Amino acid sequence: MKDLVNNLNQLFADFQKDATAQVENGNKAAGTRARKTSLSIEKALKEFRKVSIEASK
Repeated sequence: MKDLVNNLNQLFADFQKDATAQVENGNKAAGTRARKTSLSIEKALKEFRKVSIEASK
């Protein structure tokens, strides 16, 4: 579970960097990367939820 949390932290950092580049600089490629990362974050959060529920049983 610790690896999962570390992975989420890295994904959030990557998303923030790319989203900021898109908003502040108009970087279209960064927007594409941010959208791709957001899908990865969604999958990782679903996995975290599943693991967390199992751990609490």
